[in-house]
Amino acid sequence: MRKRLKMATVVLQVFLAAAALASPAAAGEFNPTLSIGDKAPEWKDLPGVDDKQHSLSDLKDKDVVVVVFTCNSCPYAVDYEDRIIDFAAQHAKEGAKAAVVAINVNRVPEDRLPEMKKRAQDKKFNFPYLYDESQKIARAYGASYTPEFFVLNKERKVVYMGAMDNSANAAKVTEVYLTAAVEAALKGEKPAKTETAARGCAIRYVRERRAADDPKK
Repeated sequence: MRKRLKMATVVLQVFLAAAALASPAAAGEFNPTLSIGDKAPEWKDLPGVDDKQHSLSDLKDKDVVVVVFTCNSCPYAVDYEDRIIDFAAQHAKEGAKAAVVAINVNRVPEDRLPEMKKRAQDKKFNFPYLYDESQKIARAYGASYTPEFFVLNKERKVVYMGAMDNSANAAKVTEVYLTAAVEAALKGEKPAKTETAARGCAIRYVRERRAADDPKK
């Protein structure tokens, strides 16, 4: 009887392990691509408004990196600019262990690099503002909106993703998810809230051509 029970247990364990391997990794509650604890996708040599090339590896001395997908043309993103500037001034100033990086992937004229440079100068952005015409980095993060925030810990794993706070109206904000997540990550802890629904304008992804769509094939 004991042998049969033991054998049944082993069979069940093997079945569960096989099922786990066969099933695709679950994405987040609101993110279609990443889940909390995933290794953060890296960007390499993206042009910035400072005319320099930027990579995630440039920030290896930072314990926490905040990535925000944003743009010039979205009213929600524009409304959040001052909040992001204030956040960077408090948590990502020179010598701090956290960094803030903004990335724009929209291809409409008002969101391309020349206009980004003007916007960054006018608003005096105190964080890198990068452009990815390929849109690959936003797709890799599963970003859907501008603005949308991701917090990466020292191991560059995603520990928070979603909205900056709980209200698009700055006067009605009662909880800043981003601040809590960064403070927890700096302590090497997991944030109490790890994912929220981002809100804003949809990222203007260009439809990817499939082989079936190509008239030459």
